[in-house]
Amino acid sequence: MKILAIDTSSQAASTALWEDGALLGEEYIRVKLTHSQTSLPMVQTLLQHTQTSLEEVDLLAVSVGPGSFTGLRIGIAAVKGIAYALGKPCGAISTLECLAHNFLGVDTLVCAVMDARCKQVYTALFRSVGGRLQRLSEDAAIPLQELQERLSQYQEPIFLVGDGAQLCYDAYGSSMPHLRLAPEHLRYQHAAGLCTAAWEAFQQGRVCSAQELAPIYLRLPQAERERMARMKQNTEESKP
Repeated sequence: MKILAIDTSSQAASTALWEDGALLGEEYIRVKLTHSQTSLPMVQTLLQHTQTSLEEVDLLAVSVGPGSFTGLRIGIAAVKGIAYALGKPCGAISTLECLAHNFLGVDTLVCAVMDARCKQVYTALFRSVGGRLQRLSEDAAIPLQELQERLSQYQEPIFLVGDGAQLCYDAYGSSMPHLRLAPEHLRYQHAAGLCTAAWEAFQQGRVCSAQELAPIYLRLPQAERERMARMKQNTEESKP
């Protein structure tokens, strides 16, 4: 079985091709180019280098959130287009689960954390054991302080992964010696992790069609939050 994965959920963008447990190739870039400029050319290069056609791909995987609202839409739109044209199923994978897959094969706790701005983070906790990943908490958008309270309940080592890892480590790593900052090469999303997560999802029957593929933001876009705040303020000011 061949899986083609695309991740554009944060500043880093990557694509990977996986077949029957083996990673055939991966393209990764972390620069300030827009994902609309890099994602599809990366897919084309990957397929050329692995001498693979899109028709040979059995499953398309993509990070559906949380993450950059614009980035998520770019990756999902690309996968939707390919999957719809070829009639292929899709694996809709949590970005946080993708991050945790970086530590697959290492027996440890993994806290995936992404910077959601405004002193909030997107986060989920996983246990990697015996080459499998166990989810310990659902994806959530919570205050930075609340994550500290959650992690303080554990005393065993916890690896922080994601673009919010450094933020959390700087905020309370000195007071929580069991926290570990993942090394640079394991800290960010990689499409290779999407492939292994998508394979697990496929085995469990958790796949969807191109039409069903949709982003999961966990919270409203900033423009919508600001609009609601203005409406609330106007309502308060209109009260006698």
